[in-house]
Amino acid sequence: MHRSARPSRFPLPYRLLLGLLLALVVAVSATWYLGAPRPPRPADTAGSTSTETGGSSADTGADAGAPVAAATTPAATTAQPGTADPTDADRRISILAAGDVLVHPPVWEQALADGRNDRPDFAPIFAGLRPAVGGADLALCHLETPLAPPGGPYQGYPSFAAPQEVLGGIRSAGYDGCSVASNHTLDQGYDGVVRTVDAVERAGLGHSGAYRNAAEARRPTIYRIKQVPIAHLSYTESLNGLRPPPEAPWLVNRIDPERIRRDAAAARDAGAQIVIASLHWGTEYAHQPDDRQQEVARQLAALGAVDLVVGHHAHAVQPVERVNGTWIAYGLGNQLARHAEPADANRDGAMIEASFAPSGRDGRWEVAGLRALPTFVELDPRLRLIDLSRALADPALTDDQRRRYSAALDRISGHLLGRGGARAGLEIAGDGSQ
Repeated sequence: MHRSARPSRFPLPYRLLLGLLLALVVAVSATWYLGAPRPPRPADTAGSTSTETGGSSADTGADAGAPVAAATTPAATTAQPGTADPTDADRRISILAAGDVLVHPPVWEQALADGRNDRPDFAPIFAGLRPAVGGADLALCHLETPLAPPGGPYQGYPSFAAPQEVLGGIRSAGYDGCSVASNHTLDQGYDGVVRTVDAVERAGLGHSGAYRNAAEARRPTIYRIKQVPIAHLSYTESLNGLRPPPEAPWLVNRIDPERIRRDAAAARDAGAQIVIASLHWGTEYAHQPDDRQQEVARQLAALGAVDLVVGHHAHAVQPVERVNGTWIAYGLGNQLARHAEPADANRDGAMIEASFAPSGRDGRWEVAGLRALPTFVELDPRLRLIDLSRALADPALTDDQRRRYSAALDRISGHLLGRGGARAGLEIAGDGSQ
């Protein structure tokens, strides 16, 4: 026999009503709890970053409800010493350097013919180089001649004073700066140096090699390309017998390997990761480097002071050689000139384009590829600068132009490759033998 269940103290209807009331209380409590504001957790506040750029849509002028742009911080691209960024293999900086800009009277006469209102215009002369020059990350010219006062008087050899408008042509081609240390730097004295540097700066160009004061002479010229600081140094072997005034020994840089080493070290201390040196040196009209050029090249290479040496002054194309791992372009000939006796040698020129990349070993930037772009000064029917590889690809060339330009390309290639440059990796644009 089993015992009967114990009867409840509340009848069934009361129990049902009590259950409904309890359920209602729970629901209301839960709704209040979930909707009530809560203090943030430490993880929500500590170290947090905002993704907003400027407050509400009313503050920024955006439509109500429109998404606010996320703030972004670009990643640093400057390699730190002793480190290698994971993206280094894909990074390249192209630096282009060209031969002498030597403004003879027939050059400014052509610019006057191209200009208006008796003002010379050099842009048409340089126009043929614009694709190559403008395509480089950093393009450096060599302005050999000092500049005259605005409007002249202009002077040719032996003491040059060129129209300031030549800088407009240089700028229009895509150059970013110029070396200005040459054997003609002091042709117009101290005032000529100051006038030239002032004009170069007004044209929006950088400059290196001649200075207006001692403080300026101590500061390295540094360009920042893709967030990488690049120094440009400039020196000359000769001043044609002239000397700076005693109170201004810093007026123009002279070639001395130990001085170059110190200047390169100072540039690196200032942050430069690439150092380019432009040297005005050599024997005029000689296609081979002289003993002094070779001696200085060996010393600079042994010191490891600079990453690329670019030579000027010979008015003739000279070889490009790799000396103990350092590329030396002994002489790039004339970029722009019109000598009293025009000849193939003084109409031929070259631009050097170095592709720099960080080393996988220590992160230091080094030349990963070197290419030469032969150029030519066309005199007929108008004085124009010719990028030979680009011109020879033009089907509209006349037979005479094609013959002359092909011959110039062959000559220039032969001079550039005269000291084993091809074996070291030098390429020549437009040269089918490469």
